[in-house]
Amino acid sequence: MEDLVVENLYSGNRELQIQAATQLSKLSSKQRHRLAETGIISPLVSMLQSQDCEAIEASLLALLGLAFGSERNKIRIVKSGVIPVLLELLQCQSVELIELTMAAMLILSSCKPNKLVIASSGAIQLLVEILSLVSADANNISTSFSMQARVDAIATLLNLSTCHQILPSIASSGVIYTLLQLIHCSEKSSELTEKAMALLENIVSSSASSVQETASTGGAIRVLVEAVEEGSAQCKEHAVGILLHICQSCRDKNRGLILKEGVMPGLLQLSVDGTWRAKSMARELLLLLRDCSNYASTSKQSKHEVLEQIMQAIDADGETVTGTTLRLVEEMITKLST
Repeated sequence: MEDLVVENLYSGNRELQIQAATQLSKLSSKQRHRLAETGIISPLVSMLQSQDCEAIEASLLALLGLAFGSERNKIRIVKSGVIPVLLELLQCQSVELIELTMAAMLILSSCKPNKLVIASSGAIQLLVEILSLVSADANNISTSFSMQARVDAIATLLNLSTCHQILPSIASSGVIYTLLQLIHCSEKSSELTEKAMALLENIVSSSASSVQETASTGGAIRVLVEAVEEGSAQCKEHAVGILLHICQSCRDKNRGLILKEGVMPGLLQLSVDGTWRAKSMARELLLLLRDCSNYASTSKQSKHEVLEQIMQAIDADGETVTGTTLRLVEEMITKLST
């Protein structure tokens, strides 16, 4: 069976190649990894350039099978010169092929030795351009770039952003505005928003210019505050991290802008029921915001008075701190007072 798969892939016959690629996808992980040693990646990459949708789909599925769970195969596939071919496929009109191609980009970008190769291929700019088109027409259901492909595109950039040598290229690609637009148009608890927020935090933490660009983008702070209130646990963590960077970068200017967006209810709740990292950053941000709020210094007021003012501010915003008891808020005031 394995010998026949190899023979048919090298045969040059369209039908036999498609059959072999399909069979390869169905083999066990051990069998696929053994076949990768025989050089079958090369004919599979050639199939991607065939302009034959059926052959391309079969090849992509086979390559995904080879890459899954094998760092060695991920490196082999990228060394075969597949990245420029995949970038071409991302510009086709087939939803199915784009999804498979984007999945391939995602899994290949998860391998550390591949990151610089992928980044130097022009992948960053192409992905940002595609996401920009999507964000400009977020409600266009006819787009060939499906929701899953969008998530995978952002996740691919997120993978690349973990390499410090690549991060400046991502930050300067124009992706900040695009990410903020996508987050604004998406459900705050969605996977897309979570990945986009994680990528944005990586970018913001990399340079002062990225913090400034984010803070100065119209509506950015409001989007971040909404994410603190409505996002998933990880999304809230990334959002408060970005807000903290913004406030720290220019406290006198930005803390007022953050408070203006009604951040206090969500921030107080996050400080008591967020992830460990989110709690820590929320409390640090609360300390930075305190002096610019309507609350007098806690050294001149009793804990009861400060608590009352905070609760009044929450009520004035027309919001409730769901699940947060008075005792937890009191605990937060105590932490702020120390």
